[in-house]
Amino acid sequence: MIDDAKRRAALAALDELPPEGVIGLGSGSTARLFIDALGELVAGGRRYTGVPTSEASRTQAQALGIPLLADDGPWDIAVTVDGADEVSDALDVIKGGGGAHTREKIVNFSSRRNVIVVDGSKISRRLGERWAVPVEVLPFAHLATRAHLSRFGAPAMRTVGGVPFRTDAGNAIYDVACGPIDDPRALDAALRGIPGVVETGLFVGRVDVVLVARDSGVERLLRAGSP
Repeated sequence: MIDDAKRRAALAALDELPPEGVIGLGSGSTARLFIDALGELVAGGRRYTGVPTSEASRTQAQALGIPLLADDGPWDIAVTVDGADEVSDALDVIKGGGGAHTREKIVNFSSRRNVIVVDGSKISRRLGERWAVPVEVLPFAHLATRAHLSRFGAPAMRTVGGVPFRTDAGNAIYDVACGPIDDPRALDAALRGIPGVVETGLFVGRVDVVLVARDSGVERLLRAGSP
């Protein structure tokens, strides 16, 4: 059922695209479904070029024949379509479950519009109710960085099969269990102010449209002032 909901949300995101242009390609399970659908459009003759937010998204897009821009930037991205781990009533989001949130945030910041596709299980009143905040940190002195992160919640180093997880850039991730977050913008600034922190998974004021797949259909949520 959740896979079907993700597919509905991913397909609904196609309606958010311009007739042609540069598209930011998110990461994660729902974004993969969107990239599949975008690849079908490109195969049918639509002129889209992508900017991938992870090596996994790059590999998928290349296999589908989607032209890609170089990593260096700058880019003129019309729309970025990505998933999220948690979405608040204010349409702020937590990302980083796949460990790509630094690249995702860079692409997000370079995009004119940002569309998030999720299923209904990702909706919360406040961020932190369901998800810890992923924080990418440099390997150097990461235990010192962890000690500073502990002022904001319980930090747990992410591992896969007992081995420390590494991002595409070779960094570590600490998932910081902050609980419900009263002021995501202030928390994001405080976490990023710690030396050794590369980026957080808090995306505050960076989403224009959220497409939520529910049993009754896909709900389109808009940030105030977004078309």
